Order: sequence, then C-alpha cells, then structure tokens
Amino acid sequence: MMTTTEAREFSPAPIDFALLARLTGGLGDRKTIEKISADFGRLYADFLPDVFNSETGISIDVTYTGCSSGLMTDLVTDLGDTLTLADGSLRNWSPNFVLACGNSFIIALMERMLGALPETIEQPFERPLSEIELDLAQMVLGKMGEVLRSGVNAQGGFEAILERSHNFEDRPQPDEAIPAEFGVAIRLAIEIGKVTSELALVIPQRAFLKTKVVMPKAKGQSSKTKEEWHERITEQVRRSHVTLEARVRLQTLTLGTISRLAAGDVIAFQDKKDVTVQVRANGMDMYACELGRSGERYTVRVKDNISTDDEILDHLMG
Repeated sequence: MMTTTEAREFSPAPIDFALLARLTGGLGDRKTIEKISADFGRLYADFLPDVFNSETGISIDVTYTGCSSGLMTDLVTDLGDTLTLADGSLRNWSPNFVLACGNSFIIALMERMLGALPETIEQPFERPLSEIELDLAQMVLGKMGEVLRSGVNAQGGFEAILERSHNFEDRPQPDEAIPAEFGVAIRLAIEIGKVTSELALVIPQRAFLKTKVVMPKAKGQSSKTKEEWHERITEQVRRSHVTLEARVRLQTLTLGTISRLAAGDVIAFQDKKDVTVQVRANGMDMYACELGRSGERYTVRVKDNISTDDEILDHLMG
C-alpha cells in the first residue's frame, strides 16, 4: 500500500494542452493546415471578385497570401489594428469564427461607390472607420460570409450569421470563462484600383480540419446592381447617428478686448432681434434655425434648409 507521499510522487502530470487538442481533433499538422488554407484562398480568389463585381459593378482582385496556426485569441490580436472585424457563426459548421477586412479597402470602396474615378483614389491613410464606413464594412463582410457558406457546404444550407462589425480598438477582451482553442488565420490581399488592402478569416481548427472546401458555380445573372448598393448605403446613412453643432454670430470685438475677457464677462449676439443659428455636421451648413427653449433646455427651431437632402447625404457619406 502506497503512502500519501508516494502517491503524490507517482501522480500523473497534467496532459499538455496542445497534445490534448491534437488527440481530440482540435489541432492539425502543418501540411494539412496549409493545404486546407490554400483551398480557402483559392475559393476567395476565384469567387469573391465575381460576386463583388456582379453586385457592385466594381472590379477587385483577391490573392491568397498565407496562413498561421495558434490560439484563436492570439491570431485575432495578430491581425493588427488596421482591420475591421465581425464575429460570426454558421450552423452545422462552426459556432464561432472571425472575418476581417482592411480599413483602407472600405475607405477606398466608399469613394468609388460615391462616384470617384478609380485613377483619382490613392492609398488611404490607415485609421479607424467611421460609423457610416462601418455600415459599408458590414456589407463587405457579409459578402465574405456568403462565400464562406457556399464554400464549406454546411448541411442544411443555413446562412452565416455575423455580429455587428467593429474597429479593432473596440473589440472586447476575450471571455476568460470560454476555453482556449486553436485556430487558423487565413490571410488574403485585396486590390481595388491602386489601393491594396487585406482580408482575413480566423477559424477554429476543430471545424477547419473537417472542412472540404468546394468551389461553387458562379451565378450567371446579377441579383443586385450598383444603384441598389448605393441605395443601401444611403439607407444606412439615414439611420446613422451624426453629431450636430449650432453656431451663433456674436458681436464684433477688438482683439484687445478679446484678450482681456475673463470668467463672467458677457458677449452679446450680433443679431438684435431674432437670433439666427446655423446648424452644421461634418463641416457642412445644413439648416438655418432660431433660438428657443423647451422646459429647462435651450433649443433651436429649424426655419430653412441651407442644403438639399441629396447634398447632405453625399457630404456625410464622403
């Protein structure tokens, strides 16, 4: 009979996490991962440009650039802060995956959708996307999801479900209660005119290793037109939140007087009777208003439009 000390000495060591994942189908070998990733790359390179062109009238090029293996959280972090992401799920295939699109592609696409000539669009400065651009990113990531659904050929023909797209900096921290799992990051280059950007998919290996990628047949007819896409973007703009600011002309003062102003000093409005207020958004004057009050809050009442509806929408989308 073993003593307590002897039992402790002979107790088995915890099994290695990577070994356990490999034994249970959650981690594959390098050769298998590279082969399946290349199949995904070919799927997107061959099919996404056709889908995109048929629905927008805009040509893009997609090229597979490589893959990497690791923990899902690390792979998402390694994508970098110049991509916009959306978490997704596809019934009968994987309950979680991540799609990502380069911000520079979305910025350039927005310009193209608003009528800019391809030769006039230069490589954009990398920055987080605005709310309106995130709406467009949601549509692009949705197309990536459609290609994914067609290529993995999951049972039941269910649609891929994507959560709201978000800038990298706005991504919440991983839930520590969710067990870590290995994944694969598939990276692709995407070109629109003179602009080069990136696409990425981060897929759990448990689903990835079971996937046999199929090449769907391209549809001969276009289901949507460029005009319909513009209408969809316009509708997204109408529902987007925009910060307004009101400007009131003040009495003219000398520079010397302004330099001596202190807390408590009062500057009169320039208008002596009805005070005119101009409301603007994103640097564009939109409405002529007058001051008012509702309860304890000061307000402005719209009197006239300075810009037309179309001018306002085009400006905000730009």
